[in-house]
Amino acid sequence: MDLTPVLLSRIQFAFTITFHIIFPAFTVGLAAWLAFLEGCGLVTGRPIYRRLSDFWLKIFAIAFGLGVVSGIVMAFQFGTNWSELSRRSGPIQGPLLGYESYTAFALEAGFFGVLMFGRNRVPRIVYFLACVMVAFGTSLSSFWIMVNNSWMQFPTGFSVAADGVFVPTDWPAIIFSRATLVRFPHMILAAYVTSAFCVAATGAWYMLRGDAVQEGRTMLTMALRLAAILVPLQIFFGHLTGDFVHDKQPTKFAAIEGRWHDEQPAAEVLIAWPDERTESNRFQIAIPYLGSLIGSMSLTSKEVGLTSFPVADRPPVLIPFFAFRIMVGCGLLMLTLAWLGSWLTLSDRILRARKLLWAVFLSFPLGFIATVTGWFTAEVGRQPWTIYGLMRTTEAATPFLTTPQVAASLVMFATIYSVIFAAGVIYIYRQLKAGPIPAQALNQHATNPKRPFSIPGSSPGVRPARERV
Repeated sequence: MDLTPVLLSRIQFAFTITFHIIFPAFTVGLAAWLAFLEGCGLVTGRPIYRRLSDFWLKIFAIAFGLGVVSGIVMAFQFGTNWSELSRRSGPIQGPLLGYESYTAFALEAGFFGVLMFGRNRVPRIVYFLACVMVAFGTSLSSFWIMVNNSWMQFPTGFSVAADGVFVPTDWPAIIFSRATLVRFPHMILAAYVTSAFCVAATGAWYMLRGDAVQEGRTMLTMALRLAAILVPLQIFFGHLTGDFVHDKQPTKFAAIEGRWHDEQPAAEVLIAWPDERTESNRFQIAIPYLGSLIGSMSLTSKEVGLTSFPVADRPPVLIPFFAFRIMVGCGLLMLTLAWLGSWLTLSDRILRARKLLWAVFLSFPLGFIATVTGWFTAEVGRQPWTIYGLMRTTEAATPFLTTPQVAASLVMFATIYSVIFAAGVIYIYRQLKAGPIPAQALNQHATNPKRPFSIPGSSPGVRPARERV
């Protein structure tokens, strides 16, 4: 494999977007979770919702900051490594990124200060509305990013000028394309599910430790029941996204399925090792007819294979093939845990189901893994196109870049991102380990906001060891 500037630029962008997407996948759902907690506290008046909100707010703040920083750096690569893409698609992608700044970033920046510092300075209803606005802003940011990416997956509403520049002719068609309408809900639900399992895993951890059991049980119960609703919705929109890929990106669909030759009826390959050299699958396990049923909702339909397309127009097969199966496997595991856990929360059996608590605790990476592998499936499966069917990846790269230049920036990004990620993870772990503020200390602080957190028998400003329940 030759380490060309284009290949290294692709690896660099894949690295930075994989790092970045972890944080929006967490914070978009966490912002909605904070708004939900504040709404519950406003309606019921129960102090536990205030304790949970204050606890998760600190974690949201650091994750939100890491997401913003990593996202800004990632965006610079459009100018440094992919200047031809920027030049030719700028009239469309530039305004879409601008809309994100004018709408989503404005909401987030305008209300984030209230969220962080306005707890005891504004009325509760105003604080709740600030939480809602931040949550709406994070979701709106995701919407514009998905519009941008969906246009690259399914370009529409444009014309091509004489110099090859893509000129917008129909903004509603660009913004509300079929790709956006199925891919945005799929992505936003992925963020909500990811956050739900992080909250549930945290609750399970506290219950296993016998620490902050009331808060832990509340987190576990609410998050699992929410996930029990969201995961089936996520699977449904995943199916709609698959239908879109089947109809509009047949080469990607064939690569995901590991289907090399046209089949009628088509089998569904459960697992195999795709071999691009021989254009066949090794160690294949397949179910007859199921491929036609999944692809066209028919038991007799003809499904296209990769050999029906020129070799130069085919994506790499291994990555989308395995990434898709990992994503689906994570989804099915989350569905099982959400439904089983929700059923056990209907009674006190969840307190005695330690094996399930351990399973929920260990499930916290599943949402992140599913999100990242879903992006790998979508982006690698789109190759060799940057703008599907119109602009190849080799045409999108910056001319005259050298291998040493891109290699140096890749090493620099990897080093800086690793340090930032390590620091963020350590901080979040310490906050999770410390747990929510005890109710007694919170009541003292509410009476006198300038007073450090303390309870009788402890030094001011020092968190006491939590009593076991």
